[in-house]
Amino acid sequence: MHKILENKTALITGANQGLGLEIAKKYIGAGANLSLCARNERLLDEAYKTLDQLKVNSDQKIVTFSCDVSSLTDVKKFVHGSISALGDCHILVNNAGIYGPKGHIEDNDWDEWKKTIEINLYGSILMLREITPYFKKQKYGKIIQLSGGGATNPLPFLSAYAVSKAGIVRFIETLAEEVREFGIDVNAIAPGALNTKMLDEILAAGPEKVGKTFYDRAVKQKKDGGAPVELGADLALFLASSSSNGITAKLISAVWDNWKEWPNHIADLNSNDVYTLRRIAGRDRGFSWGDK
Repeated sequence: MHKILENKTALITGANQGLGLEIAKKYIGAGANLSLCARNERLLDEAYKTLDQLKVNSDQKIVTFSCDVSSLTDVKKFVHGSISALGDCHILVNNAGIYGPKGHIEDNDWDEWKKTIEINLYGSILMLREITPYFKKQKYGKIIQLSGGGATNPLPFLSAYAVSKAGIVRFIETLAEEVREFGIDVNAIAPGALNTKMLDEILAAGPEKVGKTFYDRAVKQKKDGGAPVELGADLALFLASSSSNGITAKLISAVWDNWKEWPNHIADLNSNDVYTLRRIAGRDRGFSWGDK
């Protein structure tokens, strides 16, 4: 692989398994230095050993931190400890996330519901608050936020997850405008329906908790294989590289969007609201009675 991230340093949250680990593999193969964090230290150690074998340069560095992204103390330790250990930072991938409680809102454990918001929404924002001043100072940065199906569609019986994902996408759009003049690109990724441990959670919960429609979809996904995890990782690699310079404030589907062609259309991307969260008005659907 061409070393498109050589001399770049990336911080990746939730990097000990699933998509986070796959992104880390792509980055290490592209020549990057890595700082990884997760809550499960055993899996984090295993991820380190795997990635250490994939180095393409002898001087590449990998460091790991045990971190709960919803803890301000842990986040500060991870961000500033990473920069201290590796000397710099150019890329942040906010991947850590959970589904949270499943079922009717009135039956959800309220502490679990809040914890989902704290991890998926607050945790991502805490990371961004800590790294943004550093990116501003160096007038460069790549911020890659993982989104999910809950951002663009209702997700019955997974309300905390849906709210957190919609909220973080709007935050990403907002932050992108705040830092546009500093050469910082900020985007969200929808990786598609992945066959990871989160899918197993849905299957274990059953149709009584997550609803028959969503459960049946999960069963089919498990059988068919789901979206290849490599697609989301390839998109994360593209957004971390110079090829994506100027692409910002977008929610990008790894599966459905022709993002490899986007560098040829920067002016179009920056001049309208394509690939963003927006209200659909009646006029957008040809109804003459709904709007003035």
